[in-house]
Amino acid sequence: MAQTEVYRPAFTDPPGTNVAGIPTAKLKLSSPDVSYGLTYQEACAKHVQHTYNASRVYIIASGTLSRQTDRVKTLIEAIGQDKVVGCTQGMTPHTPYSEILQITADAREARADCLVTLGAGSITDGAKMVAFCLANDIKTREELVRYSAESKDVPTVVHEPTVPLIAIPTSLSGGEYFSLSGGTDDVTKHKVPYLHSGMGVNLVILDPELCTTTPPYHWLSTGVRSLDHCVEALCSLHGTDKSDRNAEEGLKLLVPSLLKCKEDPQDLGARHKCQMAVMLAMDNIRAGIPMGGSHAIGHQLGPLGVAHGVTSCILCPAVMKYNMKHANGNPQIIKRQQRARGILWSDPEVAKLLKSKGLQEDTSDLGDLLDVVIRALGLPRTVTELGIKRDVFPSLAKRSLADIWSPTNPVPLVRAEQVQEILEAVV
Repeated sequence: MAQTEVYRPAFTDPPGTNVAGIPTAKLKLSSPDVSYGLTYQEACAKHVQHTYNASRVYIIASGTLSRQTDRVKTLIEAIGQDKVVGCTQGMTPHTPYSEILQITADAREARADCLVTLGAGSITDGAKMVAFCLANDIKTREELVRYSAESKDVPTVVHEPTVPLIAIPTSLSGGEYFSLSGGTDDVTKHKVPYLHSGMGVNLVILDPELCTTTPPYHWLSTGVRSLDHCVEALCSLHGTDKSDRNAEEGLKLLVPSLLKCKEDPQDLGARHKCQMAVMLAMDNIRAGIPMGGSHAIGHQLGPLGVAHGVTSCILCPAVMKYNMKHANGNPQIIKRQQRARGILWSDPEVAKLLKSKGLQEDTSDLGDLLDVVIRALGLPRTVTELGIKRDVFPSLAKRSLADIWSPTNPVPLVRAEQVQEILEAVV
């Protein structure tokens, strides 16, 4: 039986006026369309031809998919060999400037009129930067530096990207739904944010079968990143009715589906539900709902070689426990954690897992529940498992306090000893 495509805007509401600490009221942030129901290659070929009328496609593909599968070849054949003018295989994590500029030069020379990514994370980030560099004729590191969110010398005229960007993600990290990008300066080794009008992905193509190629550890840990988005949004004292609904629906979809993916990696229905949950989680990030300590401290664990999803595995339960311990009777903190607890207990399969580990609905806190779920997914729960020693805690705590989301934690993190208490809980 023929498959039917769902093609629609990913979001219905405009983005917030302050997203991830960056004022966005004067920016025109992109809002991608989403396609699912067709195979990734069918959907991509269709939209390259009929939506974007493109004939010179440049592909940025996962190195692993390129080397170990035929998925890139399948995509090229579907688009048409004569329409694919270039293909980069792999990108270094955290998107070095040098690679962004090299791919931009290749795409410019090839006169690309459409960019397509096949993969996740840094590949998606890098492609957003490439589209922006093409629009602004950026050729050197010095030129690129001027356009960063940290620059004091942004050019007066900034051109919006004109080459459409199609993303075909293979993880659950969700960056394809957000305009913000980032690149690492090869000279300073500092990762810098970029956000300008028109930046971002135009179309996200979802294919759960393609994602069976993703290593389980990566799929599940990036899923926990989205779980963290939902949990911290639900527990945020700055949440709204809309963000609460998004986070609740996201959790209801995500947690049982991740558990099913762990049990049966070929469960395509569960993978699709995970992908739907990511959109709900990212809608809240895009709306500017502030996150809390798990994200704030996690941003500093990342440079120590820890993937974002894994930082959530380690920190989210500990931060929830810290917040309850130091709530000092704050009814909002208690009420919001109770709501998140109730959502997890409401699913029969999740409740069965929790009870099998000795948890009781009336006595176990949210941190306990999250700990059981993450352990059931076979993911790490301590920094010791990652080889991180206590001697980095003081500097890690100090850096965490500078993160935009430390003060928006339900119990504001304003002193280094607060962060160190959380870190001591995950040794």
